Amino acid sequence: MPYDSNLDEKIFSKSWESDTTKITVGVFSYNKGAKKMQVTRENRDSNGDFRFTRLGRMSKDEVEAILPVIQEAAALM
Repeated sequence: MPYDSNLDEKIFSKSWESDTTKITVGVFSYNKGAKKMQVTRENRDSNGDFRFTRLGRMSKDEVEAILPVIQEAAALM
């Protein structure tokens, strides 16, 4: 069964942004299933637009910035 975006319910989404990157924490439920957390990163390109990239490793500053957001999202799961 292929992915159907109409079945994906966004329960929570909040972002933290710096000069060069944006990290978003979200909680989603697909087809009324279990709530799951997703963490994504977007980096600014040369035009100043955000482009999706692999989350990869995070700096201590990034972790400290999004940890409260993760805890907020976890409370909704």
